Amino acid sequence: MKIGIIGLGLIGGSLGLALKKSGFASKIIGYDISEDHMDEAKKLNIVDCNASDMVSLIKSSDLIILAVPVQYIETLLPDILDSIENQIVTDVGSTKLTIVNKVKEHPKRSNFVASHPMAGTEFSGPQAALPDLFKGKVCVICDREESNANAVQTVEAMYTSIGMNIVNYRSDDHDVHTAYVSHISHISSFALALTVLEKEKNSNRIFELASGGFSSTVRLAKSNPETWIPIFELNRDNVLDVLDEHINTISQFRTLLIKKDFKKFYQLMEKANNIQKILK
Repeated sequence: MKIGIIGLGLIGGSLGLALKKSGFASKIIGYDISEDHMDEAKKLNIVDCNASDMVSLIKSSDLIILAVPVQYIETLLPDILDSIENQIVTDVGSTKLTIVNKVKEHPKRSNFVASHPMAGTEFSGPQAALPDLFKGKVCVICDREESNANAVQTVEAMYTSIGMNIVNYRSDDHDVHTAYVSHISHISSFALALTVLEKEKNSNRIFELASGGFSSTVRLAKSNPETWIPIFELNRDNVLDVLDEHINTISQFRTLLIKKDFKKFYQLMEKANNIQKILK
């Protein structure tokens, strides 16, 4: 199967490497608005060749993957569906409801499979691509009943070939739960990094004293703002909901410290330990 990947950053690049490794793709065709990204993707063997533009990529591909930031998925998807004949189109966006609503009435809507491979790192660009990034991770297929059964089967087979486990959500449920589990983690990491940078002016002290706990907690603060600002914007209401709860919980810890109520503090920490029963 000839697969065209639009967007050759971390996710698009990792998909190219993974699909070549799995043998699912007979040919990987790439396109990126950045010529440097295309050149690098070719040098890193992420793609077999690059298309001169999206039109030629679409014509040369059986399956088209939109691996660009979510705001560009919204913009590009209707035009791509206008341009296809029988090709399958999927995306990797971290938000889903606004994207699927953009093409809800499109005559080629059934050729589109809304998907979200839940994998990533704090790094970006083709040089950050990893062939095993998706292995053992979950891919969410959204609103599968709105897509052609063959298209869904093909996209699921693609993700399964690179070691992913498939789950199914409605797009609105997806956006709620990713806000709770993924998006809040990034905001918390950005906030913690800003807090430490504000309080600790000596960068050498941060470097010297930052143990594994601090490094792992602020790892996501290295993430690209160009990727995450659109996610926060498009999933704003759900992120606000979970952020309010997070702020309330932090305020509760603050109050307990002020009151020196370490018994209650201990109980909350014990309750938090229950996460290990889920994340084994």
